[in-house]
Amino acid sequence: MTETTDVVARLAQHRTLGSAPREELAWLAAHGEVFSFDRGNLLAVLPEVLDTLAVLLSGHFAIYVDHGAGPHKVMEWSGGDVTGVLPYSRMSKPLGEMVVDEAGDALLVKRQHFPALIRECPTITEKLVHIMIDRARHFRSSELQDEKLLSLGRLAAGLAHELNNPASAVARSAELLTTMLEESEQAARELGAAKLDAAQLAAVDRARQVCAMAPAAPLTPIDRADREDAITAWLEAHGADPDAAASLVDTTLTIQGLDELAASTPDHALDIALRWVSAGCTTRSLASDIERAAARISKLVGAMKNYLYMDRALAPEPVDLVASVNDSVALLTYKARKKSVGIDVKMHRDLPPVRTIGGDLNQVWMNLIDNAVDAAPENGRVAITTSLRPNHVVVHIIDNGAGIPRGIRDQIFDPFVTTKPVGRGTGLGLDIARQLARRNGGDIEVDSEPGRTEFRVVLPVAHGEREAPAASTVPV
Repeated sequence: MTETTDVVARLAQHRTLGSAPREELAWLAAHGEVFSFDRGNLLAVLPEVLDTLAVLLSGHFAIYVDHGAGPHKVMEWSGGDVTGVLPYSRMSKPLGEMVVDEAGDALLVKRQHFPALIRECPTITEKLVHIMIDRARHFRSSELQDEKLLSLGRLAAGLAHELNNPASAVARSAELLTTMLEESEQAARELGAAKLDAAQLAAVDRARQVCAMAPAAPLTPIDRADREDAITAWLEAHGADPDAAASLVDTTLTIQGLDELAASTPDHALDIALRWVSAGCTTRSLASDIERAAARISKLVGAMKNYLYMDRALAPEPVDLVASVNDSVALLTYKARKKSVGIDVKMHRDLPPVRTIGGDLNQVWMNLIDNAVDAAPENGRVAITTSLRPNHVVVHIIDNGAGIPRGIRDQIFDPFVTTKPVGRGTGLGLDIARQLARRNGGDIEVDSEPGRTEFRVVLPVAHGEREAPAASTVPV
């Protein structure tokens, strides 16, 4: 009796439960057992903590969870807190590793007493239910944050590769551009010293203008090699530098055009004129290469900025679905290309906007498209299409992979359920995607069979129903 009285006295000082009626605290003390724990792994010494309510009287411990980004502290408890299994809780397995940082003790009440606890201790039960709701919200927030960090990690790796090519192209072309500008200036000085008349200078200028024009279509490797051989032979036959052929081959300057230039230019000035024309062609070509590479960098940075919704409030707003999906696809292009998976985006051009939190929606696309690329075989396909339902837009994400195993199809949205190999999936992506879709008034449906898996994201339109518009195809 004395021991129970001491426990009741300690419970009365408990930060969480101390305000409950004295008789409820006494009931709790009578049906519980005080357990002392030392520093270390709590589950190793008290595995039954997963089947008990733990009212911490002193000490401190924390739970560490690893969702693929390394273990980190998710929650911690000290004297005055309540943890373990709570009434109405469905927790059946540890959510992580429980590590005791400071030795202490706790009152443990086994799950078998919960029906009586709910009946005899309504005030304590109410407090425990609130604790359970707060804990679920906290873990959900932590899981979402982990999934976002993992997504960002995957994006950062792919984005680094995607940015490296155009960035290298800019650096390389800029270095060559400096050399070619010097060559062009030198050729211009020599051309001026050749003292050509106005008609001759006009012929050289015409050749340079034709040279600057881009061809209607790129040449095949065989046609390009044949053209380079023909230009090289012409240059050698006219005593000009054959190295100029490399810069003339991808232009619209023809052999006939070269003949016209040779006919209008004195022999002593032909090689100088060709060098000036060639330098001008190469300079323009390098400038175009830099422009294209810089545009690619700008597009990737823009897609990342849109994906992260930088400088935007996290509040529902009308969202352009086509742009939202295409930004996510752009960020996954490297991964798809690495696996030789094609992503075909065929969405209606004039879809009605949906009213969502844009960042949430981008996370949904990233999880589903990333999963589809993982599921598709080498040289496989992922198709993204749209359809309309009354007051809703549906985005279909389809892959031609092996399909979801029949045994887990009903649990595919449950936390920690994954079809990926160990270490490659957290089992949280689909659960989080559906939670985000539902938070924005939508839902996710799935159908799967061998060779075809389809996820459908159903979202409410911002302003009523529309007729189905024409479709546009954007292959990636």
